[in-house]
Amino acid sequence: MLVRSVFAGFGGQGVLMMGYVFAMSAMREGRHVTYMPAYGAEVRGGTANCTVVVSSDEIASPVASSPDAAVVMNYPSLLKFQSSVRSGGMMFLNSDLISELPGRKDFELIQVPCNTLAHETGNDRALNMIMLGAVIKKTGAVSLDSAKEALAEIFAAKGEKVLDSNVKALIRGMEYVEGK
Repeated sequence: MLVRSVFAGFGGQGVLMMGYVFAMSAMREGRHVTYMPAYGAEVRGGTANCTVVVSSDEIASPVASSPDAAVVMNYPSLLKFQSSVRSGGMMFLNSDLISELPGRKDFELIQVPCNTLAHETGNDRALNMIMLGAVIKKTGAVSLDSAKEALAEIFAAKGEKVLDSNVKALIRGMEYVEGK
């Protein structure tokens, strides 16, 4: 199993956290993982992205120049990454912020209204966990249980309320793509 992914959006959308939780979830399952964040000088409002490679075997290169899955949370990220997704791969699109569709038709497009669903769960800041739930469900790269464990570890100091809210958003994202 090998899944090369890129998560991209504005700083402040939780893009790096999304990739980090994905990587930590895979590590909890004993997988080989690389996580490479990249962001501009001004994080909030600037661009941010990270590459996560998850594999059952050793990883030769942490670079995902042709990712299996691209998660794009804003329009500039769509422009930057739409041409790099491998043919037959997947692109996850935050349809609340991106109305224009990619010009390519050779990959699966999964549109998720992250902002709307996060608002419905009662936590507008959890749009990243909504999207991560969709990614987990569609790729099958990690289990929900591993993601919950990773979230519990990462948010341990934030308290039970923050953890519960993020787990709820993760599950809502999974349910959304399951219902499609």
